[in-house]
Amino acid sequence: MSYIRILCIAMMLIPALAVSAPKAQKVKPAPQAERAGPLPKVLVADFDGIISPVAAEYLSGAIAEAERRGDDAALIELDTPGGLDLSMRVIVRAILASRVPVIVYVHPAGARAASAGVFITMAAHVAAMTPGTNIGAAHPVMLGGGGLPGAGQKKEDEDKTMEAKVASDAAAYLKSIAHRRGRNEVWATEAVKISTSIPASEAVAMRVVDLEASSSEELLQAVDGKKLPDFDKPLRTAGAAIERYGMSRRQRWLAALSDPNVAMILMSLGAAGLFIELYNPGLIFPGIVGAISLILAFYSFQTLSASYAGMLLILDGMVFFLLEIKVTSYGMLALGGVAATLLGTLMLFQQNAIGGLSVSWTILLSSLAGLLCVVALVSRIVYSAYRRPVPTGMEGMLGAEGRAVGPLDPAGKVEVRGELWEAESEGGRIEARAAVLVKAVKGLTLKVAKKP
Repeated sequence: MSYIRILCIAMMLIPALAVSAPKAQKVKPAPQAERAGPLPKVLVADFDGIISPVAAEYLSGAIAEAERRGDDAALIELDTPGGLDLSMRVIVRAILASRVPVIVYVHPAGARAASAGVFITMAAHVAAMTPGTNIGAAHPVMLGGGGLPGAGQKKEDEDKTMEAKVASDAAAYLKSIAHRRGRNEVWATEAVKISTSIPASEAVAMRVVDLEASSSEELLQAVDGKKLPDFDKPLRTAGAAIERYGMSRRQRWLAALSDPNVAMILMSLGAAGLFIELYNPGLIFPGIVGAISLILAFYSFQTLSASYAGMLLILDGMVFFLLEIKVTSYGMLALGGVAATLLGTLMLFQQNAIGGLSVSWTILLSSLAGLLCVVALVSRIVYSAYRRPVPTGMEGMLGAEGRAVGPLDPAGKVEVRGELWEAESEGGRIEARAAVLVKAVKGLTLKVAKKP
C-alpha cells in the first residue's frame, strides 16, 4: 500500500473518530467541605426570652456541648429584651473561655439584643444580625433590693450614687469586651451610659457587629474562612451539618417559672388554696396546692432578684385577706389587702420595661379579682354560718316548738323534740295539748309561751 493511500485513509478516519469520541464535560468543582474532608459541624442554640439563671445554664451548656463534640462552631440565635447582670456575666465568661468559635446571631427579623443581650452579642467571636433587628439600650438597672417609696432625699441620693457606680462598672465591662473583639468601644460606652440603640444596618456600619445575614445558612456561608484571633485555623462553616441544641425538660420548666406573670399567678393560687384550707381544715388538697404554689412563686421571685419590700407587701396583703375571713371589718381588711398587693407588685421590679421583668396589668388585675372573689365567697360562707341557728345544746332549744302535756298554771310539763321537760308559762295559763314555743332555758326548766 502506497504512502499516498495510507494518508488518504487516515484523513477519512479522523473525522469519524472525532464524532465517536466522548465530548469533554465541565466538571463542577466539589463543594469546599468535600474538598477539605468531612462536613463541618455547627451546634445551634436558639434562645428567646429573659436572661435569667436558666438562660445562663442553657447557653453555657450549649457551648460546653459544642466543645465536647469538637464542633467547628457554636451558633446562638438570640432574641432577648435583657435580664439579670449575674446571668449575663456567666454567659459572657463561657463565650470568652470557649475552645470553639461562638457566633451570636440576633434572629429572626423583629428580634432584639437589648440590655444584657448587648454584652452577649459583642462578646461573640462573630456577631451578626438579621435585617429588621436592633441592638442597644444596655443601661443597667438594679432589679432587687428596692426600698419603700418616700424614704427621703438621702435615700434617693444614695440610689443615684449606686446607679452611677453600677453604670460605670457596666460601661467598663462592655468596653473591655468591645476592645477584645475589635468592635466599636465608643458606641459600647454610649449604649450603657445613655442607652443608645441602633438597627442592624447601622450596627454593621459602626463596627458593633460583623455582618447582616437573612438566614443561618447565609450567615454560615458568609463567615466561612474567616480568621479569628483566638483560633489558629479559619472558620469552617459553609455547608455545615447543623444540629439543634434544645433545653432539657427541667430547663423548660424552670424557664416557665422565671416569668413574673407566672410567679404572680402562682402567688394568687397559693393564697387562694391556703384561704380555703384554713377556713375548712381537712380538705388537704387546697392546702397542698396552695403551699406548693407559694414555694414556686417565691423561687421565681428569688430567681428574678425581686425586691424584698415588694414581696413583704404582697405577703401583708395576703394576711389582710385572711383576717377578713376571721374578723368583721366590713371590707376594710380586704381593701387593705388589695392596696398592699398592688403596691407590692409594682415594687417587685424598679423599672417596668427593662428586660421584660414586670407583671402584666392584665395578670395583676385578674389575680387580684380572683383573690377578692375567693375572699368574698369564703366571707359569705362564714357570715352565713354565724347567722345559722344553733342546732344542738341549750341554745338550740330557743325557738323550738312543743306541746303541753298537761295544763301549765304556771308550771307543768311540755314535750319538745320527743322529750319531756319541766316548763313554766310566761304568759298565763296554758291548756293541755296546746302548742308552745320555747323562749328561754334556765337550768333544766324551759320558759315557754303559747304559740300564736
